[in-house]
Amino acid sequence: MTAVDPQILADEQKEARRARLFTQINKADGWFRVLGLSWMTPILKAAAGDNPKAQMKEIWRLLGIPVMAIVGFLIVWGALAPTVQTSLGAIPGPVQVWEQVGVLHADHVREREKASAFFERQDIRNEKLIAAGNADKVKYREYTGKPTYYDQIWTSIKTVFFGFLLGTVVAVPLGIVSGLSPAANAAMNPLIQIFKPVSPLAWLPIVTMVVSAVYVTNDGMFSKSFLTSAITVTLCSLWPTIINTALGVSSIDKDLVNVSKVLKMNTYTKITKLVLPSALPLIFTGLRLSLGVGWMVLIAAEMLAQNPGLGKFVWDEFQNGSSNSLAKIMVAVFTIGIIGFILDRLMFAIQSMFTFSATR
Repeated sequence: MTAVDPQILADEQKEARRARLFTQINKADGWFRVLGLSWMTPILKAAAGDNPKAQMKEIWRLLGIPVMAIVGFLIVWGALAPTVQTSLGAIPGPVQVWEQVGVLHADHVREREKASAFFERQDIRNEKLIAAGNADKVKYREYTGKPTYYDQIWTSIKTVFFGFLLGTVVAVPLGIVSGLSPAANAAMNPLIQIFKPVSPLAWLPIVTMVVSAVYVTNDGMFSKSFLTSAITVTLCSLWPTIINTALGVSSIDKDLVNVSKVLKMNTYTKITKLVLPSALPLIFTGLRLSLGVGWMVLIAAEMLAQNPGLGKFVWDEFQNGSSNSLAKIMVAVFTIGIIGFILDRLMFAIQSMFTFSATR
C-alpha cells in the first residue's frame, strides 16, 4: 500500500469541512431572505474565508447602503424637524421620539407594578376572609387600570389576526369556487369590483350598528369593540385573497385538469390534491396583500370608532395636545410600520414553508 501524506489528508479534511460549512450557509440563506436578513449570508461567507473582497461588496450593498440611508434620513429629520412649528410646538426630532419610547416603557412597567400590588392586596384580603370563616364574601376583581402602550399593541395584533383569519375562511373557498366555475366567477366579479374599493370609514358605521343589534350580550367571549374592528378588517381585506385565489385556480395547467378527468377524481380530491397545491403561490400572495391591507384598515377603524388599540392611542394623543403628544404619535407611526413589516415577513415565512416559488 502507498502511504498517504498526512498533510494532504489534513488538507482534504479541511476542504471537506469548508464544503459542509458553505452548504449549511447556503441552506440558511433561504431563511435569511425570508426574514429580511439576507446580509447575514455574505458575513458568514466572509468569516468562513470565501473571497472576502467579493463578500464585503455584498455586505456593503445589502447592509451598508441601507444603514447609510437610515442614518441620512435621521440626520435630515433631526435638522429639519425644529424648523416646522405646529400648534403643539416644533416637530420632534429622533432624540425626542426616542425619549418617549423610554417614557412609554416606564409607564408600562409602572402600571404592571400597580396591577401586581392590586392583586397582592386582593389575595391578602381574601385569605383573611377565608381564615375568618367568611369564604362566601371572597371576591375576585379584574384590575381596571389604564391600558399601557404595549397593551394597545397587543390588542391591535389580536384584532388584525382575528379579522384576517375570518376573512381567509371566507375568501379562499369563494376564490376556489370562482376559479373553478366560470358561472360563479361571472356572478361574483361585479360584487367584488363594487365592494373592493369601499373605504373602512364607510364600512365602520354599518358594522357598528349590526354588531350592536346582533351581539347583545355584555359578557360574551369578545367585546363589541373588538368584533367591530375585526369585522371591518375582514370586509376590507378579503378581496385580494379572493382575486388571487381565483386567478391561481383558473390558471392551473390544463394537462393536470385532463389528468384529473382521466383518473375520475371527485371534487374534494381534485381540490385538495390538484387545485390547492397548484394555486398556493398565488393564494399566499393574496394572503400577504390582505394582511397588509387589514393592518392599515385596523388603525383607521380604531381611530374613528375609538376602539382599543394603536389607532385609539394615536387619536388620544392628538386630542391630549401635550408637548410630548407629537413625539408619542411618531413612536406609534414607527411601531405601526415595524409591525407591518414583521407581519409581512411572517406570512412570507409561512409561504416559504408550503410553496417552492416564494419570492422576495
